[in-house]
Amino acid sequence: MHFERDRLSIFVDGNNMFYAQQKNGWFFDPRRVLEYFRESASTKLVNAFWYTGLKDPQDQRGFRDALISLGYTVRYKILKEYYDDTSGRYSQKANLDIEIVVDMFNTCEQYNRVILFSGDGDFERAIELLRSKNTHITVVSTEGMIARELRNATDCYIDLNSIREHIEKQDY
Repeated sequence: MHFERDRLSIFVDGNNMFYAQQKNGWFFDPRRVLEYFRESASTKLVNAFWYTGLKDPQDQRGFRDALISLGYTVRYKILKEYYDDTSGRYSQKANLDIEIVVDMFNTCEQYNRVILFSGDGDFERAIELLRSKNTHITVVSTEGMIARELRNATDCYIDLNSIREHIEKQDY
């Protein structure tokens, strides 16, 4: 009997996950994330992408270099400042949803399983389309920060807190 290994791609919405981790009060280690999800002998990690917004081109340089050395492809945009009429405050945002979806579809021939670290409901349609191509989708987020539409569209939902012991950043 021929056994095909799962070909896995990981997509991390860095800014979304930063807020989720802040809400939870602990941070995950990008290295441990890769180790945890490729632990199974039946899984081959084919891609890992990390998306983040930067204040300027030098922002998070050390962190980005570390991600690259771990095997992540790092995509980033410079944060844009927006004025919120309601609050009267400025906020910064770098929306990388399009980049994530483009990478998901541009590499979809390479994988049959996706782990998406995000709670953003904007991914609902992309997830539905990938599932129609027999791709198994797991979304990792946290309670109170995952959109109902995204949770409804995915095959499997994992709460960050349920895998904390496997992926939490350790103080060495």
